[in-house]
Amino acid sequence: MGKVEWHAAIAAGMAAGILATVVQVSLWFILTDALPEIFYRDARLAAAIVMGPGALSPAGARAPVLLVATLLHFALSIVYGVIVSWLATRLGARASLLAGAAFGVALYALNMYGFTAIFPWFAASRDGITLAAHIAFGIVAAGAYRVAARRRG
Repeated sequence: MGKVEWHAAIAAGMAAGILATVVQVSLWFILTDALPEIFYRDARLAAAIVMGPGALSPAGARAPVLLVATLLHFALSIVYGVIVSWLATRLGARASLLAGAAFGVALYALNMYGFTAIFPWFAASRDGITLAAHIAFGIVAAGAYRVAARRRG
């Protein structure tokens, strides 16, 4: 069992956060006609964790909401990326990708069902696209960590 390489874990979380967002926005673009409104909705949902329920109003200022949502997204991506990296140090390449996918499903359940006890507004984003984005996050985090750790080692 290896030790987590922090630089690689942080980079993996950030890469996974970016690519999961690309997956989500791409699926919204392909499968819905809701852009950009759904993007702003999800930004408001995230920002409201920090800013309070007042951030949920579509009439609110977009720039502060987008900034807070982005910072929160990357902070959580790093934390979750470190957790996936810890798993990836203990598994082989294929197993870590599968574990990343399973982590994505568990993270979806935690975010969309567990956290709604505290932040009920997240129920609005329970859908297959959000699930796919979470799975993509886990797979990318595991793969990116293995690549980054190998390059540093």
